[in-house]
Amino acid sequence: QVQLVESGGGLVQPGGSLRLSCAASGSRFSILVMGWYRQTPGKQRELVASITPGGTIYADSVKGRFSISRDNARNTVDLQMNSLKPEDTAVYYCNIITGPTVARTAYWGQGTQVTVSS
Repeated sequence: QVQLVESGGGLVQPGGSLRLSCAASGSRFSILVMGWYRQTPGKQRELVASITPGGTIYADSVKGRFSISRDNARNTVDLQMNSLKPEDTAVYYCNIITGPTVARTAYWGQGTQVTVSS
């Protein structure tokens, strides 16, 4: 059974930094994609950043401020968030895609709150 455990959310002032971490366990297959999404009330969950063996993708709103990294040996993915803005306030969810080629499955963490406020 795949489990994702997130940590690192909290309250930070505008311009500050936070680092989110996610540890995945229980997958019998290699993890193809690891990433972070965020969601605010009344809005759809949106991609923040993702990382694969081929590279990284960032939402335009976080380019130059956020950095995603992964440790394949430990099955962890981190999101370093710098120069945080109030509009970054959201629940952040860790996401992975794993499974055999014919049956890729997405898994989600429980979410961690990030609040950017003075």
